[in-house]
Amino acid sequence: MRSLFWRILGAFWLALVVMGALTYLLVRMFNQDAWILNHHPGLKNFATTWLSLYESGATEPALFYLQQQKRRYRIETQILDDNGVSLGRELSSRSLAWEAKRGMQHLPWRRITQEITDSNGKSYLFVYRIAHSELGAWQRNNGLRPLSALVLALVVLTVMSLLLTLSITRPLSRLRDAVHDLGQTTYQKEHLSQLATRRDELGVLAADFNHMGQRLQGLIKSQRQLLRDVSHELRSPLARLQVALALAERGDANERATLWPRLHLECERLDALINEILTLARLDQVQENKQVIAIDQLLYKLRDDAALLEPEQSIEISCAANCTYLGWPEILQRALDNLLRNALRFNPESMPIHIEVSQQATGLTIRIRDHGPGVAENWLSQLGDNFFRVPGQTQQGYGLGLTIAKRAIEQHGGQLLFRNHPDGGFVATVQLPLTR
Repeated sequence: MRSLFWRILGAFWLALVVMGALTYLLVRMFNQDAWILNHHPGLKNFATTWLSLYESGATEPALFYLQQQKRRYRIETQILDDNGVSLGRELSSRSLAWEAKRGMQHLPWRRITQEITDSNGKSYLFVYRIAHSELGAWQRNNGLRPLSALVLALVVLTVMSLLLTLSITRPLSRLRDAVHDLGQTTYQKEHLSQLATRRDELGVLAADFNHMGQRLQGLIKSQRQLLRDVSHELRSPLARLQVALALAERGDANERATLWPRLHLECERLDALINEILTLARLDQVQENKQVIAIDQLLYKLRDDAALLEPEQSIEISCAANCTYLGWPEILQRALDNLLRNALRFNPESMPIHIEVSQQATGLTIRIRDHGPGVAENWLSQLGDNFFRVPGQTQQGYGLGLTIAKRAIEQHGGQLLFRNHPDGGFVATVQLPLTR
């Protein structure tokens, strides 16, 4: 993953390195002999002017021109012809010998040479000696080195800062828009799909936010649907209670005595319905740490519990010993218990219920098969919806058993699938992914 921290740190360091390198190159360029010859006012066009005076025979003006240059710009000049004879007489042979003996690096001046060829093909060598103080003052007065270095540094830092700023502010702007959409309950997962592909902290944040947004939207949608379904399902028992209470108020003692069991039954049904609704709502809450579940022991316990309620039913379990799964024991037990109870409701007593467990490298699969009438194909896709009961079958329960089982399996990241068995009966398949 490309860390945003290292990206910012690298951008600043790269800007400093580039700025330093360009400044160094710029300073070196300003110190080049050719650049100084073309821009210094004491050297620019000096050689051609002096040569034109000298070749025209104006020896004294040419010598005066040399002296003027020395007084004004503190530049000493020596001109040599093809034979090495000095024409300017300003630098003596003694001073040249002294210069070679001491070395330039120890002298307070800089030497620059320039070769000029006249129209007749005759060459002249100009040797300039410029004081370092004069050269530095000229560069500072013209603001060449500091100003150019400053402008160059500002340009480099501005460009890199702009790129770095855009790489951070644009994703943050998208996240802000996504937060706004989430607050308006109009969030869509496509809003941050492109940003979530980034391999840095902002990409991870976008992916987590996208997951959170989808989760919240699903919870909001589920809660709204549950609220509508609950309000619809509660009307029937409440209406029956109201009717029974009205009859009890108008009836005599004998009539009230016959109505009390009916009222008690309706209250029990209402309490059972509320418990189912609360169980369904708790599945959406954040669960505690997962635990290792012994699947074989869990199924044997469910079989023993079922034997107390349906002693005439037979349950066959095919599960390897020491089969385990990392999950939430109470939630998984509730899901499997609801599936087993649903199978017991429709399975004939003469046929056993088969529970088969297979463990693969990708996860765990649990199949619960009964030998009942099955479900019409057009209703299979609606099994597990809130308060859905298959038309034509017994109307026991409230249509929340399979919903709770489906939600519990999805809480583990798995799937609950329903199908009719080719040889008759109904099969509920629980697919649980491998967890760490």
